[in-house]
Amino acid sequence: MLVTVIVFLLILSVLVLVHEFGHFTAAKKMGIKVEEFGFGLPPRMFGIKRGETIYSINWLPIGGFVKLFGEEGDTDIAGKNPKSSEVQKRAFYTRPVWQRAIVLVAGVAMNFVLAIVVISYLFTQGVMVPTNRIHIENVMSNSPAAQAGLQKNDVIKSVSWGNNGMALKSSDDLIKFTRDHAGEKIDLTVLRGASTLQLFIIPRKVYPKDQGPMGIVISNYEEKKYPLWQAPVLGTKESIALTGELLKGIGTTIWKLISFQPVSKDVAGPIGIAQMTGQAVKTGESAVLELLGLLSLNLAIVNILPFPALDGGRLLFVVVEAVTGKKIKTNWERYIHQVGMVILLLLMVLVTINDLVRIFAK
Repeated sequence: MLVTVIVFLLILSVLVLVHEFGHFTAAKKMGIKVEEFGFGLPPRMFGIKRGETIYSINWLPIGGFVKLFGEEGDTDIAGKNPKSSEVQKRAFYTRPVWQRAIVLVAGVAMNFVLAIVVISYLFTQGVMVPTNRIHIENVMSNSPAAQAGLQKNDVIKSVSWGNNGMALKSSDDLIKFTRDHAGEKIDLTVLRGASTLQLFIIPRKVYPKDQGPMGIVISNYEEKKYPLWQAPVLGTKESIALTGELLKGIGTTIWKLISFQPVSKDVAGPIGIAQMTGQAVKTGESAVLELLGLLSLNLAIVNILPFPALDGGRLLFVVVEAVTGKKIKTNWERYIHQVGMVILLLLMVLVTINDLVRIFAK
């Protein structure tokens, strides 16, 4: 339990810190004053000032934040003359539209980069890929397969019954063939090491629920490791494909919310993510990293949505300004973001309730 909590907090911290580091570096490059870069959330435990920026450690060990000078408009520069050279040169709200857009998008971009790096690394460590080799992962005792002499790691190349035969390309091919010929003698061509064997088996018509006609566990997936030069390309392609799937899922959830339809129980909040973290910890390092990559993509997609209080919502105001040539009043924008934050918190509560219902319904 303790390990799960620690890993859960580490994952959340990495996701948010990477995101905020994107805003931090982009702001620095643009010459915008960064007042504070915090690890964790306030209240502050302690901080060290380096140059013009305070680097702080805060009491709530979840994520982090970046405070930009003038990010809330002219109301965020108390004690400063709005027309002073420092404000005009260093405040976020005075910078050109394209610079503010880059700073806002930088956090999302860093989450995408993190996902690509993690997924690319997993490709170098080995991922399961489909093949045309149908291998046996387990043989049940006292089953037709055991009686026929089949063994773990055997590769079943082809099956035949009378003049009806076929080379196997997927696990489904073997499953369908044996079910179609249950109770009949079928011949198997089996690769065992460097040897090719000819065996026969009679798939049973009646079998336990957790077994099939033959009494074996099969798979056509095998682990494959990719070289370092190839992994980033595959990692990028996989990240793009996963982004598409996540977009579909998020889009479906949003539509259900606005149309007052029941949200899928698969939608997870903090409690659900903590549960997934616990399962990943039990599975191993690769599962934890895979979860980190997926959550990083998910955070990037959600954050770029044009909803108040999110980066995408703030970006929308910048785009409106770029199109109209007029800045939206600071107070209006602040109130809209505050309302957006309240709505997001309410949604978080609803998702958490959804998590609890799913847990106690088991």
